[in-house]
Amino acid sequence: MTLTSEKLLDETGWALLNELQANARIPFSELGRKVGLSAPAVAERVRRLEDAGIIQGYRAELDLGKLGLALQAYIRISVENSRDDAFLHKVAELPEVRGCDRVTGTDCYFIKVAVSGVGHLEQVITGFKAYGSPVTSLILSSPVPARGVAPRS
Repeated sequence: MTLTSEKLLDETGWALLNELQANARIPFSELGRKVGLSAPAVAERVRRLEDAGIIQGYRAELDLGKLGLALQAYIRISVENSRDDAFLHKVAELPEVRGCDRVTGTDCYFIKVAVSGVGHLEQVITGFKAYGSPVTSLILSSPVPARGVAPRS
């Protein structure tokens, strides 16, 4: 953590981050009431958190089922180093890909995809076979959903 980050991540900074992670659309006036700052002070603190790269964006959470993408899966794959660039280009252009992580262990990448059904998933998997042998795990449920980051104790 940089000195700038440490200054921004005081108790008030973390309070701002907690509130914004829960509701990124909260008006600065309401956010200020919750953390004990004026709206202009909140705006300045949020701007500094953005400028420091601590806040990297604001996103809408979507119901994938209502968008026709009810099936989610992780695809694990090991890719030869010489094929990494081509593979990552392929992953980046696929609209089904929700995320891709480079990992340690026997696999090189974990790719999270959202698809309309098994046939659609098979098409996505087939597209990865040129780069290695994909192994797929269907996501049955998410008992612990993604959550915000809290300060370390």
